Amino acid sequence: MRTFAICLLVMSVSTPSLSAEDSMSFFITSSGPGQGADLGGLEGADAHCQQLAASAGMGGKTWRAYLSSSRENARDRIGKGPWHNIKGVMIASDLAGLHSDINGINKETGLTEQGGMVNGRGDSPNMHDILTGSNPDGTLNEGKTCNDWSSSGDGTAFVGHHDRIGLRDDAPSRSWNASHGSRGCGLDALKATGGNGLFYCFAVN
Repeated sequence: MRTFAICLLVMSVSTPSLSAEDSMSFFITSSGPGQGADLGGLEGADAHCQQLAASAGMGGKTWRAYLSSSRENARDRIGKGPWHNIKGVMIASDLAGLHSDINGINKETGLTEQGGMVNGRGDSPNMHDILTGSNPDGTLNEGKTCNDWSSSGDGTAFVGHHDRIGLRDDAPSRSWNASHGSRGCGLDALKATGGNGLFYCFAVN
């Protein structure tokens, strides 16, 4: 019995539980690369996710941007879940849950890599338009990706509302990933629509 008790003590000391920060596998970028919807393509967007995650001490995971393009659907880029924010709150347990109306993304849980809250509708400035280029199921919304995230000129980017609030009380207004198109691809156009060039990042491992 004494040997068993000692083994339990050793296990409890040598196997610490994960902190909320260690479990983080989802965040909204605290900033964009600075060129509006020109993110340097999917590769540039992924690199930005990785860089921000590293700044938060989570660079050991592989991070991907939740963005659809002509090459790949957003839902196929982010692993299988589950995903948690920096406070350990579960966003979704799997892809089906993430792309349902009952996922855990809202203004209080859609936090940045540093745990900050992103401005929503009613805040100044409003930044609730999150770049996705996607339909509600996470597949490509064709023609609404600002030339596969490589243009800051003419065009449109499909966005979602991380705060789940819009001009109307309808499904698109409440959608985290598929609300409406932007007025253009440049940063000023994104800001005029209600965004700031931000996007979602998910850890695939």
